[in-house]
Amino acid sequence: MAAPIAIHLEFGGGAELLFNGVKEHHVTLPSQSEPWDVKQLLVWIQRNLLKERPELFVQGDSVRPGILVLINDADWELMGELDYQLQDQDNIVFISTLHGG
Repeated sequence: MAAPIAIHLEFGGGAELLFNGVKEHHVTLPSQSEPWDVKQLLVWIQRNLLKERPELFVQGDSVRPGILVLINDADWELMGELDYQLQDQDNIVFISTLHGG
């Protein structure tokens, strides 16, 4: 069993509006048989944190286009995107680059 892990989530650029305007969340992901990855994290966020309009945050198994994801200050594309295995104390930032009029 993988132990529970504590991570820091941050939402910005308007993405925080989908989470009751709360920009920062310190969460502990429960232990499970396999290591947590970003794909599983997105499902967890949808079930536990996302308050409204999930279509503005996720599309299919991933974040929707226009949302920049940083893992420990690095572009997630450099980290393996959905397959990146989360580590205890990781800092994951979601920034919306889409701005409505």
